Amino acid sequence: MRRRTGIVSAILSIVLMAAAPPGPWRYRIDPEASGVNARVAFLGLSSKTAQFPAVMGRLSLPDAATTAPTSAIALDVTLDARRLQAGDALTLKRLKGEDFFDVAHYPTVTFSGETLRMTAGQTAEITGKLTVRGVTRPETLHVTFSEPPAETLGSRPIQLTGTMRIDRRAYGMTAWSLVVGRKVDITIRTRMVPS
Repeated sequence: MRRRTGIVSAILSIVLMAAAPPGPWRYRIDPEASGVNARVAFLGLSSKTAQFPAVMGRLSLPDAATTAPTSAIALDVTLDARRLQAGDALTLKRLKGEDFFDVAHYPTVTFSGETLRMTAGQTAEITGKLTVRGVTRPETLHVTFSEPPAETLGSRPIQLTGTMRIDRRAYGMTAWSLVVGRKVDITIRTRMVPS
């Protein structure tokens, strides 16, 4: 009986995939269910965290991206740096100032993902370009999907968590080097809905 149930499930999956619209599957970020954190070491003993609650973006995922070793994709994420938040007023002022994000001149932070490499059923690496303070550099976003993208068939929302570690000095944030660490750990949690 179990074998028959397994065969029926497999056939159903094939039928659903055949009936699904072909890629590319397009998603948009749900801003109400998304956010980005950036954490950096402070005085070598603790850390400081900034939150970016205003996140916008889109993802175009070809159906081949779930089966091919590497696929071209289009992921565009934009953070409104002017709305960043921090644990206290002094830290917030410094982060928005010229030494760090300089939001008066550079109001947004962007990541443009260009290539996706699936590393397992629900994990992947997205390579692309990060732009901070007008400086653009190649970076890699390590991603975990809430379920294998192949199973959503572009027809229902999917949760995504991504992590990235960057060197802040590479983006012109060289101030306070004896107090603030070089490496910044970035985490994005987002809900992407079909569009």
